[in-house]
Amino acid sequence: MRVLDGSPRRLGATWDGRGTNFALFSENAEKVELCLFDRLGRRELDRIELPERSEDVWHGYLPDVLPGQAYGYRVYGPYDPKRGHRFNPNKLLLDPYAKRLAGHFAWSDAHFGYRLKGANADLSFDRRDNARGMLKAVVVDEAFTWGSDRNPEHPWHETFIYEAHVKGLTARREDIPPPLRGFFRGLAAPTMIEHLQRLGVTAIELLPIQAYIDDRSLVERGLRNYWGYNSIGFFAPEPRYAPEDAAGTFKTTVSQLHQAGIEVLLDVVYNHTAEGNELGPTLSFRGIDNASYYWLNPEQPRYYVDFTGCGNSLNLTHPRVLQMVMDSLRYWVQQYHVDGFRFDLATTLGRGPHGFDPHAGFFAAIAQDPVLSRVKLIAEPWDLGPSGYQVGAFPPGWSEWNDKFRRSLRLYWRGDGNRTGKVASRMTGSADLFRRPGRLPRASINHVTVHDGFTLADVTSYARKHNEANSEDNHDGADDNQSANWGVEGPTDDPKIREQRRRARRNMLASLFLAHGVPLLLAGDEVENSQSGNNNAYCQDNEIGWVDWSGLRDEDTNHTEFVSNLVALRSRYPQLRSRHWIDGHDGNRPPDAVWLTPNATEMTTKDWAFAEARFLNYVLAPSTEGGVPLLIVMNAWVNPVDFIFPEFLDWSDWWEILTTVEPNLAKGGGRYHVGTRHRALPRSVTVFAGVS
Repeated sequence: MRVLDGSPRRLGATWDGRGTNFALFSENAEKVELCLFDRLGRRELDRIELPERSEDVWHGYLPDVLPGQAYGYRVYGPYDPKRGHRFNPNKLLLDPYAKRLAGHFAWSDAHFGYRLKGANADLSFDRRDNARGMLKAVVVDEAFTWGSDRNPEHPWHETFIYEAHVKGLTARREDIPPPLRGFFRGLAAPTMIEHLQRLGVTAIELLPIQAYIDDRSLVERGLRNYWGYNSIGFFAPEPRYAPEDAAGTFKTTVSQLHQAGIEVLLDVVYNHTAEGNELGPTLSFRGIDNASYYWLNPEQPRYYVDFTGCGNSLNLTHPRVLQMVMDSLRYWVQQYHVDGFRFDLATTLGRGPHGFDPHAGFFAAIAQDPVLSRVKLIAEPWDLGPSGYQVGAFPPGWSEWNDKFRRSLRLYWRGDGNRTGKVASRMTGSADLFRRPGRLPRASINHVTVHDGFTLADVTSYARKHNEANSEDNHDGADDNQSANWGVEGPTDDPKIREQRRRARRNMLASLFLAHGVPLLLAGDEVENSQSGNNNAYCQDNEIGWVDWSGLRDEDTNHTEFVSNLVALRSRYPQLRSRHWIDGHDGNRPPDAVWLTPNATEMTTKDWAFAEARFLNYVLAPSTEGGVPLLIVMNAWVNPVDFIFPEFLDWSDWWEILTTVEPNLAKGGGRYHVGTRHRALPRSVTVFAGVS
């Protein structure tokens, strides 16, 4: 096999039409071997020492290597865990820049760099070869015909995000052909696209699709890492979603979704890897250059700094690790045409020597990048490290999952008192959290449910979690879910309880789409999908974790039309998707929002402090784009509340346009005069539009 010097400029395996350049970063290695395998990744054919090292990049060019070639690395260097080094050339390592994977990962003790059952634990050294059960990278030809594909580029204030799992969304969808269910192709099946368009979805946010592996502890319990937050490859799509050609299939799927006007956002995991703590396996980063890739304890480098709760944390303060993350993000935008990212445990990405820093190198790198600065960027604004909760602290250009919206609205519609002040803030963009220089209401990604926690059906059906199927004695998952079962734990045939639950769901859905900020809906909430009370279905690759679409057939459980109408309402009235902060009375112009008592007087400090308050009543003025004012009435009391229609500027009458008492928008609702008294029904949302 001919070997030339090659180039260090582009990391990974790069096919240029004549041959393949291989380049691998390792600051502390002493030698790097490239191992070539047959096309299935089963038999090692050759080992080639990379001939050149340029500024810690090991590289070589092989004119005879073509796309489809499977390969891995063996990296030589000191095995000295106490100094942070864990080189072991007996372990075949996955290229961090692998763009396609071959083979099947099979757990065995051989994947560990130390003798797993030895007395000295990770200070010992294991000489077994793990190649047989290890994944291999594959050289790819990146050419793809995109045709006329164009990113929809929906502005933030018009965005509606739908969070879904690739397999879980379609695995039980009977109107999708069986060969497509559970795979990338199922996302773009005509009936799936029709459903998303009917809802009014502008962006689908996919749980992790970057290559990941199943935790050994799960495999031994007969379970899988269903959600995928266990990354091993940041450039390769997960093969289980398209066994034949994951890259080409996903590109085609993105193109079809774009054609339907739907953006594609990826949930990405750059905060940790699947290698775990010091007792974890040696699969890639640990064996390539452990001291560079991971945060290590400066006092005892044998041990990892774990901000994530997953055993390790990627160290983005290292320029080469930051480069890898940036290269990965650009690769998904440029090669796969994705429209943005949701960053798991994003606080870790902004950590430096002194904790979280909104001016960290990661944020600065993205802000100046001509590709990444233009896509949608969403942070999960916390991790498990010191001062990890950073909601509202991310820099301009970013949006954040607002879990305080979820908590406030759940508690309010459960009937808890003394919540009106918080709810008022959440409904108008959470200025108390996000109003900072350079930030707008779109910074708040509002949600009442996401993949992590109860579904909407379970929030209103269970008072406590039921995670027994996870085989952890129900110890996993959150204990505080701000939920209520309305009298019976789990399913019931009691018509009164069933109606209370449906009303509570409609109230939370209405609140989500009436609020300023960006609404995010969990897939299946529109059809009352249940996980049987499991609030941590990360390992349930089965009917617990998959969306149950049977609710589509029942008008009492199918809220698709209700959500569609809410989206249409949001589109029709610009003040519901305001791009600017509410200022109330600023003295220079009419108020943009007025908070009212049931008697149509403006709320005072005493009114806001009323401990048992469960009634919220406010007017949103017409936007600068014109239109009419909106009166929003939210009654979380168990009893009806009489209120008076307010006089607002020159608007003399109010017309009912929404009620959650009925499943759909009011058809020809009543017209009410200013000053007349009306009754807000128990636990309901009602919206009125001004009539001049």
